[in-house]
Amino acid sequence: MIRPSLAILSLVLLLPVASTGYGQIERFVDGTHYVTLPAPVNTRDSSRVEVIEAFWYGCSACFRFEPLIEDWAANAPQDVDFMRFPAMWNGLMKIHAQIYYTAEALDALDLVHEPVFNAINLEGNRLQNERQISDLFARHGIDKEEFSRAFNSFGVRTRINQAESRMRNYRIQSTPNMIVNGKYLVAIGPDVPTQQLILEVVDFLVAKERATL
Repeated sequence: MIRPSLAILSLVLLLPVASTGYGQIERFVDGTHYVTLPAPVNTRDSSRVEVIEAFWYGCSACFRFEPLIEDWAANAPQDVDFMRFPAMWNGLMKIHAQIYYTAEALDALDLVHEPVFNAINLEGNRLQNERQISDLFARHGIDKEEFSRAFNSFGVRTRINQAESRMRNYRIQSTPNMIVNGKYLVAIGPDVPTQQLILEVVDFLVAKERATL
């Protein structure tokens, strides 16, 4: 009589765990909390789960999102490949994407990424021409001639053209957006009303994709 009772007790104790796990699986729904892209976009490392933040330096919501995404990226598991992606659908956004790829080419993202956000969102400097951008880079130790060569280089122009093509494939229509493993788009909406919830959906999708690696 003792053994059956222990078996029943063990089963009862396990039920809440199983229920919780099932609830977590069902918490976020395709078409409601995220969208599956019509065609998957290639990732840069198929052995890891790629997570992309589509942003714009001139987007106040992206500016507010920055501390959250910085903390999330700093604590992401080793199998997550995080990168930023400058969105663009007008001329000013294209210039700001050029800032990002220039900083990347100069290995200066750590130096200027936050100052660019601050200049636009706190200081009222729209950074809409090469002179303004060059001055900002120079204030952070980047030689103006070196900056100009990178800013106007074929390599940076190529990165911008590639990003425009990828942006269409990602179906990005607002910022900030998150793309998980080239398959899923997550954005603020009626069912994802906060930036913190965006990251919870991303974590859910990362776990979903991890199971397929």
